[in-house]
Amino acid sequence: MKRSAPALEIFLRGSSLIRRFGRCPGIIPGLILSLCLCGCQNTVENVGNVGNGDGSYDTSIVSDIREGKTVSEDMSKKPSQGQAREGRQEKRPLVRTEGDLPDSEISVVMVGDILLHDGINKTCRLEDGSYDYSGIFKNVRDEIEEADIAIVNQEVIIGGRELGVTGYPSFNAPFEIADELASDGFDVVCHANNHVYDRGETGLVNCVTYWNENYPDVRIAGISDSQQDNDPIIIEEKGMRIAVLNYTYGTNGVNISGSDRYSVNKLEKEKVIADLQKAEEMADFTIVCPHWGIEYDLVPSDEQREWADIFMENGADLVIGSHPHVIQPVEWMEDEVKGRKMLIYYSLGNFVNWTSGKGQHIGYRLVGGMARVSVNRNDRGEVAIADYYVEALVTHLSKNIDELTVYRLGDYSDRQAGSNEILKNDSGFSKEYCVDLCDEVWGDEWK
Repeated sequence: MKRSAPALEIFLRGSSLIRRFGRCPGIIPGLILSLCLCGCQNTVENVGNVGNGDGSYDTSIVSDIREGKTVSEDMSKKPSQGQAREGRQEKRPLVRTEGDLPDSEISVVMVGDILLHDGINKTCRLEDGSYDYSGIFKNVRDEIEEADIAIVNQEVIIGGRELGVTGYPSFNAPFEIADELASDGFDVVCHANNHVYDRGETGLVNCVTYWNENYPDVRIAGISDSQQDNDPIIIEEKGMRIAVLNYTYGTNGVNISGSDRYSVNKLEKEKVIADLQKAEEMADFTIVCPHWGIEYDLVPSDEQREWADIFMENGADLVIGSHPHVIQPVEWMEDEVKGRKMLIYYSLGNFVNWTSGKGQHIGYRLVGGMARVSVNRNDRGEVAIADYYVEALVTHLSKNIDELTVYRLGDYSDRQAGSNEILKNDSGFSKEYCVDLCDEVWGDEWK
């Protein structure tokens, strides 16, 4: 959602606040995805973390989500990139543009992990020691600003420069990234993730304090400055009340004991169910943003599916996940007895990152998704999903601050892909490589 820049932000950002505005693309109806995915189950058993810790992948098992079966990923048997393109079905036509949405509909967007590795921080660091991340968002800022509710997963704790700006394995970001997210129009920033304690309680305190003091209109999900003041976030738009909940599977084994002031939401069954019940009382529609799953796995894990059942049984309407650092399928769950449905984006992958990993398929980490959902009040008076799709994104890595950015995959050229710094880590990277990945995971349900 577009908002006016406060005085502090104007001071920090100066001329970079001048933006070009565009129109958001249309929302695609969800009927085809519902039909294609209805009843599909993940049949992969005992799939371990395909990230081997050394930057390589175990890609021996990949789920063919669209056909509900598992297949061996034998690259020699896969169609060539050209064949894959020829075999793709035509995209569903856009039914309307964002500007044509009726006043009775709410547009929701969410992007995946903001993962500020050393390469990104080094490129975005200015001569005076400050940081400018504005170029990363310049190609998608219009969609973020024009959405009624824009959500982002801020993977890195924002503890400020005083705690040291670092990338993997122990992250910490400068306050300039908070300034950027607020300027871009994000309404909800998810902070419950496994890196939330990378700078201990001090980092968490600095992060919460900076948001509260400088951007009180931006809602911070997943962390709180009070154990008691931890109710679901409620956003009211166009006569509808939307709840947003955010949880993490863990905090890399770090827990701050004895703290009775600051809290992090974890995926604990009793708490999650209580929060969902509270959201049912407070809101018309509930979004859950879980930090879950297995890193670098294109297939939802059994644990993700178990949590999805819990979300579904207790009233969630939309689930948008993070943490795997690669994209995962989008599918519906349906309870025929209760007559209700829930849409799941299992993982949007990374929005931006600069991995140091090397090997085949490392470039998968540069492909992400933007969830695009339209919500309205139906004929029965219920607030429900009217339309949805996923828009493919790709990070273009460059040591030039003006070229380090995120593109819509449809706008990304072969020439640009040929100059992406990720080629030093994964020589197979190309635009077609990215397209093939989206086809593999999302089928024809992406744009």
